[in-house]
Amino acid sequence: MNLGVVSYVTGASFFVVLSLLLLTGQHGRPQKTLLLVASLAMVLWSGSAAYAEAHGGSLYVPHLLELVRDFAWIAFLVRILAAAQRDADLEWSWFRSVLGVVGAFTLMLVALATYRYFKGSPVIAAGGVDLLLAGYLALAVGGLVLVEQLVRNIRADSRRAIKYLCYGIGGLFAYDFYMYANALLFQRVDPSLWAARGFVNALVVPVIGVSVARDPKWSLDIFVSRRIVFHTVSLLGAGLYLLAIGAGGYYVRVYGGSWGAVAQAIFLFGAGLLLVMLLFSGQLRANLRVFISKHFFHYKYDYRDEWLRFIRTLSTSDPVTDLRERAIRAIAEIVDSPGGVLWLRREHGRFEPVTRWNMTEPLPDSEPADSSLVRFLDSQEWVINMDEYEREPDLYTDLALPRWLRFMERAWLVAPLILHERLLGFVLIARSPVRAHFNWEDCDLLKTAGREAASHLAQLEASQALVEARQFEACSRLTAYVMHDLKNLIAQLSLVVTNASRHKHNPQFMEDAISTVDNSVAKMNRLMQKLRTGGRTDKELEPIELCALLQETVKTMSGGQPVPSLDCQVTGATVRAESDGLAAVVGHVIRNAQEATPDDGSVMVRLFRSNDTAVIEVQDTGCGMDEEFIRERLFRPFDSTKGGSGMGIGAYETREFVRGLGGEVEVLSRLGEGSTFRLRIPISDDDKNDVKLAAGGGARYADDGEYQEIAGG
Repeated sequence: MNLGVVSYVTGASFFVVLSLLLLTGQHGRPQKTLLLVASLAMVLWSGSAAYAEAHGGSLYVPHLLELVRDFAWIAFLVRILAAAQRDADLEWSWFRSVLGVVGAFTLMLVALATYRYFKGSPVIAAGGVDLLLAGYLALAVGGLVLVEQLVRNIRADSRRAIKYLCYGIGGLFAYDFYMYANALLFQRVDPSLWAARGFVNALVVPVIGVSVARDPKWSLDIFVSRRIVFHTVSLLGAGLYLLAIGAGGYYVRVYGGSWGAVAQAIFLFGAGLLLVMLLFSGQLRANLRVFISKHFFHYKYDYRDEWLRFIRTLSTSDPVTDLRERAIRAIAEIVDSPGGVLWLRREHGRFEPVTRWNMTEPLPDSEPADSSLVRFLDSQEWVINMDEYEREPDLYTDLALPRWLRFMERAWLVAPLILHERLLGFVLIARSPVRAHFNWEDCDLLKTAGREAASHLAQLEASQALVEARQFEACSRLTAYVMHDLKNLIAQLSLVVTNASRHKHNPQFMEDAISTVDNSVAKMNRLMQKLRTGGRTDKELEPIELCALLQETVKTMSGGQPVPSLDCQVTGATVRAESDGLAAVVGHVIRNAQEATPDDGSVMVRLFRSNDTAVIEVQDTGCGMDEEFIRERLFRPFDSTKGGSGMGIGAYETREFVRGLGGEVEVLSRLGEGSTFRLRIPISDDDKNDVKLAAGGGARYADDGEYQEIAGG
């Protein structure tokens, strides 16, 4: 059998398979189309060369088709390099210019090959150089130069996919360079090198195929279920493993001597146990899925299965975990992440961490709505990859990550939750132990899943708001009944005042009685007015000197145990508020501290200044609260831990009252150690310069939550 025929038939067969694979899936991609053209040119050239070898005919047609083949590969390489140009017009201009020069050179070689065929002699230049062989050598050199430029100029994140393509095409041109350099040296093409050329071309097809499978710009679109491939590969691997076990057991028995049977039994049991362990290894299954997705599929995900799993996780009725934790898990499992944190927008516009899943790292209480992170997620709707941000920060324009996020070791991805083109929240995803590569496909899937999760979370928030609205409606009905009773009481007291005129002969009695009753009527009228307006009054805010108000409030609350103590570290701190309301709010916080603290404990009320804010602090040594209770229940209306003795709206009203003054309520607490409530209220603009440090010094509140001692004034 003619070795050259077998060689070129083998090369043609391999490129036929590659061409058929390239014909599948999506079309219209320039790189993929040019790769297909080059592969078909290889098929035609190899077929013509095989025919010429089999029939001993002229090599004119193979030589012409070889020029077509080289031109197709060079056009493919030039197209990839042109795509690196940022300007589209410059890209096509550069592509046409280079291709025009190569095309003209190829036509010249076609003319030389035709002249040789019809004249029967080569065109020899000065110095005895065969111009046709030199032209083929020049094309090989040009191809190698383009491969070198491709390796040098390709982006780092694409180098993994493109390097095997460079190995394959570079191998083709390198062999041509060697063969034609040898031909120029000896003035003829070596028959052995020519015959082996088909096998060499066949060897590069698997190498090019690996690159085709890795790069999405010309990758294969073979629509086979990942689950089927996964189980097929698993069964195939298990079968090969069992065959190896059988062979090993046979040799153990044959060469084991008197211990052969025993050694065989031990060997088979140990090998079987190892197989079971491998089959049930989650790490091995995850790595196998990643391997199959990388090397056998154009798309990383089987989207039908991924979406069904996501919806199933999100909508399952699990009594142990709420919807917010399930949302984290559903999104994190897309990228095989073991944990995450959900941040949601709150009423005051800030974003707060509301739920964690397998992440215990310390987090800030909130993220401002105007921070760079929030603005980037809201405007760009990008998934932030921490590794990519560290490697190529320019991709994220002017994004400046907050300090707490940049130094969190497990932080990997930040996925936005978009609802009606507005940022509802975001999910911080922990680093995956099995995934290192993150590309556009992961990003798109996470963004789509985030939108779906956002709709479910918004529905949950709306449902909770509806429940609270119904509770407030019930409270309004109760208020109506109370108002009715108060109205009757006021009428009775007014009658007492009217009848008291009969005792006008006792001026002292009349004066005291009328004063007492009139004062009671006034108080009940104010109470009725508050109930009628839902706790709001039409009374204008007035300047209140906080130290004096706290002295009066502490004195009022001194009837309970433990008796509260007061430490006013500043004087002249004036805020604009409604006096009765502010006193009631502070009194409520003190009363809660007394109820949570044993009689031998302590309740300390402090007043100090932080920048332009007055801070009223109530600190106790009571039972304390855990973080989950503070986050989930403390400020939830109608959620009381006092049983039937409380309505559960005191803490909620306190926070809303302080926020109405432009301030905020902060809570620090530890179980078994006590709690600290801080009411931060802006100081009145007219009195900011009049605030003085109280004699004897004190403590100043720092932004990190600690106290810093300062000297007395």
